[in-house]
Amino acid sequence: MRAYDLNSALAADRDHLIHPLHHPSAHTAPKIWVSGKGSILTDIEGNEYIDGLSGLWNVNIGHGRQELADAAAKQISTLAYASGYVGSATLPAIELAERLAKLAYPQINHFFFTAGGGESNESAFKTARFFWKSQGKPDKVKVISREFAYHGVTMAAMSATGLQAYWPMFEPRVPGFLHIPSPYPYYFQSDGSVPDGVAAANLLEEAILREGPDTVGAFIAEPVQGAGGVIVPQDEYFPRIREICDQYDVLFLADEVITGFGRTGSWFALDRWGVQPDIMAFAKGVTSGYLPLGGIGVSDRIHDAIMSADPSRRWMHAYTYSGHPTTCAVALANLDFFEREDLVTRAAENGAYFLRQLKTLESHPHVGEVRGLGMLAAVEIVEDKAERKTFDRSRKIGESIQAAAMEGGLLSRARDDVYCLAPPLTTERSELDRIVETLGDSIRTVLGDGAA
Repeated sequence: MRAYDLNSALAADRDHLIHPLHHPSAHTAPKIWVSGKGSILTDIEGNEYIDGLSGLWNVNIGHGRQELADAAAKQISTLAYASGYVGSATLPAIELAERLAKLAYPQINHFFFTAGGGESNESAFKTARFFWKSQGKPDKVKVISREFAYHGVTMAAMSATGLQAYWPMFEPRVPGFLHIPSPYPYYFQSDGSVPDGVAAANLLEEAILREGPDTVGAFIAEPVQGAGGVIVPQDEYFPRIREICDQYDVLFLADEVITGFGRTGSWFALDRWGVQPDIMAFAKGVTSGYLPLGGIGVSDRIHDAIMSADPSRRWMHAYTYSGHPTTCAVALANLDFFEREDLVTRAAENGAYFLRQLKTLESHPHVGEVRGLGMLAAVEIVEDKAERKTFDRSRKIGESIQAAAMEGGLLSRARDDVYCLAPPLTTERSELDRIVETLGDSIRTVLGDGAA
């Protein structure tokens, strides 16, 4: 690889590379990362930062694990790639599917592999359509999602995403996608006749009835809404969602791209509420981001429909890199690390510690709420805590806190004025303490003692 100094790297980046969410105003002084070890990233100038977001919610086991590099090298030297199309298979893909069947929800036993989360959700939507057509219900094509949802930015996934900033320059969206309000406990209030979580879930029932149950094929939800602001639902929310989906014969698609693989303190997040999905999308943590891999797991009911279809009505869905043997080999090494280090238990215990420490920030007059589950957390910044009033977006408070945190050596992201955190599951408690201290200092730098 060519040797770059800072200036030559910045020049080449500016001249040739288009970044995700690209705009030059957001790329005036980019960090160029050159190495990572554990929870620490190092830039081209030698500055170190705590990775407070695990890359993009995905480096669950931390950076620089040699055993994953070794697994990739061994598989590449043996069989770097072979097609996984029907009629072919590779041993790493077979073993990974078998392994996931032991970890996932009891009714999820069959897996299709993709190269990432967006492809996984696209696969889930197509599989839902396939299923209903196979059942003689071809009109059940609509998908209900939620505000603040993030499901990816391919066309159908973007249409399901409930963050409107992703839409305008790519309209029109795919027809048949609609959104209901998020359960967002900090802001959601019902009339009190039922618990808030039940009331929020009942909005799904209202939408199904409004659209017509014979037209609604699926409901998709992240167990914890990640990019939308780490929104942890009320405990009664998902049990009621499952009841509604069963009542109206609507498939429940769980987007576990962020929440899967230990992030919330269990292998998969819906376990917390005793709920199983019909289709589970995953990515990110399956390889801890070391190589691109995602997939869907489907219920036995849906698998039966795939297996029993007439050849002329087969599940005609495919990706070149489905079941890529090298990425699957890295995923297996990643799962070995999880089990050897008891990382899911560790995430639950350290996540509870992290949340307790972050809660100390609620003493600040502009920290409206600290929330989280496992090693997922968010700090909600507001102008008025009593009224739960947000700052005017033109003030860019969240962006200012994010920038101040970077100056203090903490890398993460904000959604508006919600600062999100998802450090590697291996992060030491001393590093978690440093995250809390740095974020607290950054809030005070931007907002002082509260006189904004």
